[in-house]
Order: sequence, then C-alpha cells, then structure tokens
Amino acid sequence: MGSEHLQAEELPEQLLDLAHHAGVEAAEVFQSRSHSRPVYFEANRLKQLESAQSEGTALRLWKNGRPGLAVAYGPVDPKSLVEKAIALSTLGQPETIEMTDNRSASYPDLGEMVPVEQLLDWGKEAIAMIRDAYPEILCNGEWDCDSETTRLLNSNGLDCSYKDTTLSCYLSADWIRSEDFLSVSDGQTQRGRLEPIGVAQQILQRLGWSRENAPAISGRIPVLFTAKAADMLWGTVQEAINGKRVWEQSSPWSDRLGSPIVSESLTISQEPDAGPYSCPFDDEGTPTQRIIFIQNGVLQQFYSDRTTGKLLGIGTTGNGFRPGLGSYPTPGLFNWLIQPGSKSLAELIAGLDEAIIVDQMLGGSTGISGDFSINVDLGFRVKKGQVIGRVKDTMVAGNVYTALKQVIDIGGDAEWNGACYTPSLILEGLSVTGKTY
Repeated sequence: MGSEHLQAEELPEQLLDLAHHAGVEAAEVFQSRSHSRPVYFEANRLKQLESAQSEGTALRLWKNGRPGLAVAYGPVDPKSLVEKAIALSTLGQPETIEMTDNRSASYPDLGEMVPVEQLLDWGKEAIAMIRDAYPEILCNGEWDCDSETTRLLNSNGLDCSYKDTTLSCYLSADWIRSEDFLSVSDGQTQRGRLEPIGVAQQILQRLGWSRENAPAISGRIPVLFTAKAADMLWGTVQEAINGKRVWEQSSPWSDRLGSPIVSESLTISQEPDAGPYSCPFDDEGTPTQRIIFIQNGVLQQFYSDRTTGKLLGIGTTGNGFRPGLGSYPTPGLFNWLIQPGSKSLAELIAGLDEAIIVDQMLGGSTGISGDFSINVDLGFRVKKGQVIGRVKDTMVAGNVYTALKQVIDIGGDAEWNGACYTPSLILEGLSVTGKTY
C-alpha cells in the first residue's frame, strides 16, 4: 500500500518528464483519487457496509501541435501511458495550446472524515423517527462519507491540488396502502455533519400531506416547485449562459447581455467558497471566482473555459471542467446559487388560493429549448392556503424561459440539490393537466 501511494504521488512528475524527453511541446497531468465508505439500509435494517477506493490519471499532451489524451485507472505504467497519448495525437487536428502558466498552490483540506459508526447512528435515527409515526413504512437509504483528492500539473510549471471530503445521505420511505403505492425521498449533502432529524421531518411532512388523495385539477394555475424539485428549472438557464452555446449562437440569450431576461426577483450567482461543493480551481488550473450571472433579472455574464473565452474575447472565467476523466475541459459550473427570498414553505403555501405543489417528478430534462412536460411523481393540491391532499396522474407543461418571467414568489428555504443551491418558488403560466376518473 505504501509503495502504491508513493507511486501515485510521484507519477505526475514522471509523466511530464517522459513526455518532455519524447519531444512533446506541452503536457499536463490530471489526477483524481477518491475514498468512499457508504452505509446501506434496506427495509428498515442495515444491509451492508462498503469501502471503495478509486484512482484515475489523465495525460494530455501536444506533439506537432496535435493533442492526445490518454487515461489510466489504478496502477499506471508511465511509459505506456505517454506512448498511448502520443499515438492518439497523430489522429487529431492541430490546435492552439491552451494551458495555465506557472503557479503552485496547495489548498487546505475541505471537510473532515466521519467514522462509519456515526453514519450508522444517523441512518438509524432517521429511520426510527419515520417509523415511530408510520410503523408500516419501509425505509431504504444510503449514508456516505466521500473524500476526493485532485491534483493538476503541467509543463508550464503549474502544480495545484486540494482535498475535499463531503457527507451525503439519501433516504426513501415506501408506503403501500391497498393498491396505492407511495415513495417519498429526501437527502442532504454537507461537510462535517448531517442532520438526520431534518431529513426525517421533510419526509414526514410529505407523508402527512399524502394521507388523502385530492381531486384532480386542470388549467393554468400557479405551481409551487419545492426546493427539491426546482432544480429542474435551472438546467436550461445554465445551458443558455454557457459560453460555448453563446459562441455557437444556439443560446436564445447570446445577444442579451445587459438586458432583462427573467423576473427581477431572480439573482443567480456562482460562489466558489459556498457549501459542500466549493472548489478553489477548475480543471485547467485557473482559480475559480465569484460571478453574478443574473442580477435582479438582468443578464450580467456568461461562463467559459480557456478556449471558449478566447473565442468570445472574454477570457476564461475559471469554468473549464472535464465531464469525465477521459474528456477535454469544456465550460461547466460547480456552484450555482439562486438568491433565496424570506418566506418559509408554509408561508408560500398560505398565500396560494388554488395551486399545486410539485415535490418529485418523472422526467424533467428541459434542454436548451426550455420546453418541458413532466409527470408529477409526488405532488399536492393547495386550496385556500391549505394542502388538501396528494394529486395523482397529473402533468405540468410549459417553457422555462417564459415561466421564469412569471415568478410569483421565492422561498427562503434554499437547499443543495447536487451543486445547485435553490429555494422553492411559485410560477404561473404553466399548464396543469389532471386525470379524472
């Protein structure tokens, strides 16, 4: 184990040295190592404990101006990896070399490891709280502590690294009532500590709302997307301000900088130091930065990697990320925050006369067009400020660009959905269709 760790530590320098002696003009090494310790629960009981480690190394180089990218997982033969990358470079087209210049930075570790026993206790606590109220319910879950180390070096003298440890959980409660099956789920991602009581309370609230089935409803009525469901809306916005989309003129906002594009109640930013997904540098070695993309509804900025930023004339914004270890950097986001309002979810509901709440959905990939049609997996009907029951066989359809111009209210209950920090929000102008039996 010790010799393998030593090889992993020395490998990037070996690869750069071998690439230099092979006559390449430039090279970079991206190395990622992770250690995960998930705890699984099934049907209210501990199912299994796991410990998984993975390590990947990507070598990108340019020879005769042509790029080559080779990837290896686990132990690496440095010479073989360099030869593979050079061989692949002969298949590529010449391109301008885009690499970050000389800079060395080792950032403080983010987060801390938690014992497996603590993960077990958290899982048991959440399940017990749900089953105290609903003994017939079956709970399944996963509680995990994941640590990932990232290091990036290149032949220009760049050498930067950081270690990130995050805690996450997912819990579902399955309720079978005669022929009616209901599954309610929730989760958290944090650093340092998870809140099992908070997860259980979220699920218990939804179970309480689901005791009765509400009559179907159709028409254009306000729709409240909870913080868990609102994430569906932001994928389209992220695509529309992607520098690559802007350069290709496939974004409807390509020529809208400085113009109102959504409701003035919306302010959206990228915050490098916020929450469990903070990140000190991108996959090109550029320091990340705070960016306000939309302020009070007005488009302020696009995001880009080095190549796209050069094409747009804006330079990189520190958003060059690899979709996978074997991919080239491309414009990407890591910390997307929607500025919350001040009202609780209960206060948002109290202000609605006739509406539905969307909490879980089937489908929801909107794409750059913004058009969507989703089946409501878990939703509720609101009448005169009260939740009167669960809605079934209901669809919601509309267009993200149009809907975000018609924001009625924004909650103060923001939470993380992946790397998106979003509150609940109420939209109008959407079409709701409920099946009547």
